[in-house]
Amino acid sequence: MKVEIWAEITCPWCGLGSHRVDRAVERFEHSDDVEVIHRSFPLGNSFPADRTVSAREALSSKHGLSGAQAEKATGQIESLAASEGLSPYRVLDNVVGNTELAHEFLAHASAQGKNREAWDTIFRTYFGEAEPVFALDDLLGLSDELGLDRDLTRQVLTERRYRAQVQDDARRAQRLGATGAPFIVVDGRYGVPGAQDSDTLLDLLRTAWDENHPLTPISAGDAPGCGPDGCAVPARP
Repeated sequence: MKVEIWAEITCPWCGLGSHRVDRAVERFEHSDDVEVIHRSFPLGNSFPADRTVSAREALSSKHGLSGAQAEKATGQIESLAASEGLSPYRVLDNVVGNTELAHEFLAHASAQGKNREAWDTIFRTYFGEAEPVFALDDLLGLSDELGLDRDLTRQVLTERRYRAQVQDDARRAQRLGATGAPFIVVDGRYGVPGAQDSDTLLDLLRTAWDENHPLTPISAGDAPGCGPDGCAVPARP
């Protein structure tokens, strides 16, 4: 069974949503048969590609939030993340920037068989360590951490080889009904917007599994049992 997660790197609900998917899969009775795949849904293209801005500045300029409003909104997410095992989880005391190159790096890492590992690493680096993940040098550092070939990674990102794939990922999510991130698709049939809690996701995994693995009754004779009218009485020898 396949679970696909469309996400934006700098979206705090995406990092938390990814964590919740992991927890749901861990609790799922058939977890060994579940493949989790992360896909790109870039939302940070409006930021300049050559610099970052503080999260506080971005919340003020893009959403009109005052300092107090920003602290309240992000503080709630940080506290929720901590209560679910993600700590530290830095949202407000962070920087934001154009995420196009970072998504292309993730596509490259995925092509090298490191989809899950690369997304986990970039979320941990960004939200857990509040380190930037936007510039080429930032991404080359992550390449080293993941054991990717640094020279190949540099060449791939410089040539923008995965730009079209990242755009295709986003368009596919939109065709499936996504209007934002995170957006989760279970088994190609259930589309779930937002960072749903792990209990809801676990129920969805079980529903999808049961639909694809229906129970087949087997006739094995008239074995005794109980029903609405009582229980069968054993035949006397």
